[in-house]
Amino acid sequence: IVSFLILFVVLYKVLYGPVTRMLDERSKRINEGLEAAERAKEEAASSAERIEEELATARLEGQRLIAEARDAAGGWRREQETRVRDEMEEMLSRARAQIERERDAAIEAVRSRFSELAISAAERVIERSMDEETHREAIERVLEEGLSERKN
Repeated sequence: IVSFLILFVVLYKVLYGPVTRMLDERSKRINEGLEAAERAKEEAASSAERIEEELATARLEGQRLIAEARDAAGGWRREQETRVRDEMEEMLSRARAQIERERDAAIEAVRSRFSELAISAAERVIERSMDEETHREAIERVLEEGLSERKN
């Protein structure tokens, strides 16, 4: 029994102390690893939540930017339509004025030419149908009418 007790005390001091220390250290490292894993898990969950929030914010911002771009494009399109419409109306107005001027010039040219033709035709008719005496009477009548109109 004494030998057993001596062996037990020696083994306890030599073997049991270092083994228990080694097991305690291993247990401590395992607990630290578990705690680190738990912290990493919590950080990952927190990061995932932050990422989801940032994605939601980015989506909303993207939708807002798209809406602004659509509004800007619509405004630009309306502005361009108005500008083109104004230019077209101005061109149409200028074209109408040009047509009016050309029409007036053409009417004046026709009147002038018609007057010349009427005078020429009248001269030919008068020369042929009037003898010299009738011609003189017509000239005197025109002169008298012109003088009487000037007096009045």
